[in-house]
Amino acid sequence: MASSTATTERPLLTRTWCVALLAMVSCGLWGSAIPCIKIGYELLGIASADVPSELLFAGLRFMLAGIIAIAAASVAERRFICVKPSSAGMVVRLSLAQTIVQYAFFYIGVSHASGVKGTIVNASSTFLTILVATLIFRQERLTGRKLAGCLIGFAGVILVNLTGDLGGAMSVTGEGFILIASLSYAVSSSLIRVYSQRENPVALSGYQFLLGGTVLAAAGFALGGRFAQVTPAGLGMLFYLACVSGIAYSLWSILLKHNPTSRVAIFGFMNPIFGVVLSSVLLGEAGALPWLQTLVALALITAGIIIVNRTPAGERA
Repeated sequence: MASSTATTERPLLTRTWCVALLAMVSCGLWGSAIPCIKIGYELLGIASADVPSELLFAGLRFMLAGIIAIAAASVAERRFICVKPSSAGMVVRLSLAQTIVQYAFFYIGVSHASGVKGTIVNASSTFLTILVATLIFRQERLTGRKLAGCLIGFAGVILVNLTGDLGGAMSVTGEGFILIASLSYAVSSSLIRVYSQRENPVALSGYQFLLGGTVLAAAGFALGGRFAQVTPAGLGMLFYLACVSGIAYSLWSILLKHNPTSRVAIFGFMNPIFGVVLSSVLLGEAGALPWLQTLVALALITAGIIIVNRTPAGERA
């Protein structure tokens, strides 16, 4: 009877179905960002190797994302949401890790790495997030179950990318920079887990995006970044991507506040799956998508998620 009562009173945001639903919504939004960024570049006349313009694009996107997150939280709570003055340092540190460092290195790295190798290296952020949370921040224990789940999920990420070019040497400014971006993201996940215990996670997300976006946009503009053309469709795509960031990261932050980092982070392996499928559909390449390979990869990633989220019998007792 006591066990039944404990299950009934378990907070909604810690229940497995709720964690899975919100995490999958976030991953789906992030997956749609991959093709939509490419479409946005085309609509605004940004060349693939024009890093300053890409930084300007990213900066404006995250500035808008911050405004959207703050506005949505303010409407929900019927008051203007702001962080306490004592939390300003948390916003700065979170913005450095989550937005400024991560995306500055990521955008430069992507322009110097193949899409396949870049995707696989970027997927290491899930591994790194769990390692940082367990070994550096000591937020939870690193168990064989979590490690096995990560390895199985990572195998799925590699499988879905096997049709591309995995050859060639890796470069510091390519895959190396993407790895730095992944490490920065891992640190930000542990930081939001800590900071959200003392501050509204949506407010933290909004203000760190606003600060980080401003820095990226200013850097891109100072380096000569410009939009070759400005169209309603291009601005609409920029606004959609801002909504993607604001909504997805706010949901992710809320989940990290109420759950162990590894339980949420493992869903990050779904990002490449959503990215591959949505890229194929939105970019008109559905016929070239290796569906069987993708389904097997999805099965592996799902198995990894289940393994990490499964509560051992000893813990249930």
